[in-house]
Amino acid sequence: MAADKKNAKRLDAHLVFLDESGFLIIPPVRQTWAPRGETPIHHHRYTREKVSAISGISVSPRRQQLGLYFDYQTTNYTQNDVCTFLRHLLLHLRQNVIVVWDNGTIHKGEPIRELCRQFPRLHLESFPPYAPELNPDEGVWRQTKRQLSNSRPDDVHELAAAVLGCLVELRFSPAKLRACIKHSDLPFFLC
Repeated sequence: MAADKKNAKRLDAHLVFLDESGFLIIPPVRQTWAPRGETPIHHHRYTREKVSAISGISVSPRRQQLGLYFDYQTTNYTQNDVCTFLRHLLLHLRQNVIVVWDNGTIHKGEPIRELCRQFPRLHLESFPPYAPELNPDEGVWRQTKRQLSNSRPDDVHELAAAVLGCLVELRFSPAKLRACIKHSDLPFFLC
């Protein structure tokens, strides 16, 4: 009986697909149009500056509404940064939260275990190894990088503003968020 109640509570939970990505000052180059014989030349600054970002696509338990939560910084994400992001999720999602993510090293360790002890309504699940095609949040990064391709930010602040703009636009587009789930290899009952 107790196990049935626990499973019922987990079924009445927000499902969050989480992933991280990085964006370099050197932009991804994509095929583009140009007049015949005039090959486009893409000038950029060569620096190692970057923006690291984390996001989670949430699926509500009852109405299957989608949401996008994200954060970004100019350093790599650590376990403590991931814990901060998970606390942010828990602040906004009042019911149980099931986070599904990859087996990254920043998703393991004592800070993550301590967070789960502090917040028993947080449940963590992992995708199988080497299966990024299952994670709908990969679609967030695919769409963002496509939108930023062939751009030319002058510094990390301009890059961060561009990343933020793309993520905000995506947050307010249910069709684009639903496309992230539809283009993953997950079952269609989620969309």
